[in-house]
Amino acid sequence: MRKLGVYYFVSQFRMLRYYYLFFLLNTAASIAICQDNSLIQVSGIIYSIEADKIRPLPYGEVSIKNTFRVMYGNETAFYSIAAQRGDTLTFNYLSYEEEFFIVPQNYKGDLITLNVKLKQDTIYLPKAIIQAWPSKEHFRPEFLAMEVEESMYQIAMANLAKDRIQELMLLTSKDGTENASLYLSQQAQKYYYAGQIKPMNIMSPLAWMEFFNAWKRGDFKKKRKK
Repeated sequence: MRKLGVYYFVSQFRMLRYYYLFFLLNTAASIAICQDNSLIQVSGIIYSIEADKIRPLPYGEVSIKNTFRVMYGNETAFYSIAAQRGDTLTFNYLSYEEEFFIVPQNYKGDLITLNVKLKQDTIYLPKAIIQAWPSKEHFRPEFLAMEVEESMYQIAMANLAKDRIQELMLLTSKDGTENASLYLSQQAQKYYYAGQIKPMNIMSPLAWMEFFNAWKRGDFKKKRKK
């Protein structure tokens, strides 16, 4: 019986040792994963060099590739965004080439100061000859007498198509004025509800009134195919 008791105690001790070793390895792996997934604050200035002078680019766009995270710099061209190790930051500004920065995987700190220099993007347009009319009275008869070719009409209609306009909206970067308007609008909305809970439309009587009016009009009915 005494030998059995000693054998049982030794076996239990070995099992506890293995459990303890497994716990330590699991904890170390969890800490390493948490450290790898920790956020890094990337901040700096977006600028360009023009005539040997530094020109800040205010309200520049900074985004993380393959995500929906986007922010804009302020009026002094300063930006700050939180990213993870391995993320690719994209810097955009109208009429400038894109720049990319990959957050190092082995970076030990939690802050990165990155001043981004953008180069002007040169776009060459096809040659166009502009001739002035002698007076505005000559414009009307000449314009009405102009023969519009079918190809010109098709090009104009293609450029005015809804799908084409939406495609151009997605491909065209926002300029400084648009970014500034969006930034100021977000800040104004943030300060308006500072210190209180932002109201939801579900509690708005105007939203409910619009819902009932749309219901009465039949906006939610499925339209039958003719």
